[in-house]
Amino acid sequence: MTVSRLAKLRSLLVEKQLDGVLISRPENRAYISGFTGSSGWLLVSQEKATLVTDFRYVEQATNQSPHFEVQKLTTTALALLAELAGAMAIGKLGFEGDFVTVDEFGQYQAHFTGRELVAASGLVESLRLLKDETEVETMGKAAAIADAAWSEIQSLIKPGAVERDLAVELEYRMKKLGADGNAFDIIVASGVRSSLPHGRASEKVVEQGDLVTFDFGALYKGYCSDMTRTVMVGEPSEKQREIYEIVLESQMRGVAACKPGMTGKELDEVCRAHIREKGYGEMFGHGTGHGVGRQIHEGPSVSVRGERLLEPGMVVTIEPGIYIPGWGGVRVEDTVVITATGCERLTKSPKDLLIL
Repeated sequence: MTVSRLAKLRSLLVEKQLDGVLISRPENRAYISGFTGSSGWLLVSQEKATLVTDFRYVEQATNQSPHFEVQKLTTTALALLAELAGAMAIGKLGFEGDFVTVDEFGQYQAHFTGRELVAASGLVESLRLLKDETEVETMGKAAAIADAAWSEIQSLIKPGAVERDLAVELEYRMKKLGADGNAFDIIVASGVRSSLPHGRASEKVVEQGDLVTFDFGALYKGYCSDMTRTVMVGEPSEKQREIYEIVLESQMRGVAACKPGMTGKELDEVCRAHIREKGYGEMFGHGTGHGVGRQIHEGPSVSVRGERLLEPGMVVTIEPGIYIPGWGGVRVEDTVVITATGCERLTKSPKDLLIL
């Protein structure tokens, strides 16, 4: 796997007319090398692939990255990397311009003297867009963990429950089921707080008559899952049921329409059009979805800005919502993988309105 990813990266170096690339973003480093430690740099040219790390991780890096020459830090990282770049005859060096800070870039300029530094943002990310079979399988496991944890906590969602306690229970159940952690900070938003698209769990107490939105995901072997379910505590009002059914229909239309060859913008419009036709277009202010993988938000975009064509192997979310300030909101979300003919849901929890 690492060999094929290195080969693809080297093809991009030729395309971008770069002699080498310096990779420091953790997700990109793990994707290209397999190394999962918290500190390290990759320096890749056409002839060599070097992983620089400190004493703590040398043994781990050697085991996880057999196709890289592991170099232990005995001086500052940039001093060693500059020395290696010279030995590798790298004249034009790409770096992750969208990840490196201004201060770090100043240090790059001070150390890589005599070399042309070129911002090569998105180089590795372009490879990460298409998930291979192993990645999809891993993400399916992350989704299954989240599905199972969701099933386990439903009996706890009732009047008197505290949002933060429900989030803790979800995290605990996911970890017990094999997750390495949360894919992101869990959202639990009840009652009027459910109008907050990113209403992270608070001290608010769930009350009878509340809509409660849960947005969460598991992190498993470096990959994320992402799902949202909105439930009803007590019998729904006519308006609550109406809003839920509109959002659910919008989301299901998106899943049904999702296929290779369409743009993220076109998929966004499928979901957005239904909500707009029902008179709630102004209450759906975020994109319909986003790519998921080693990061919870990555390419491709499923929004009005999503010009990229969807391709088999891409993994995206489909998550329309309606949010009414002072009243509440509803969102329903699945993570799907694009297939040759359509898409397949990785998150499989039921979506009909759950009344607790």
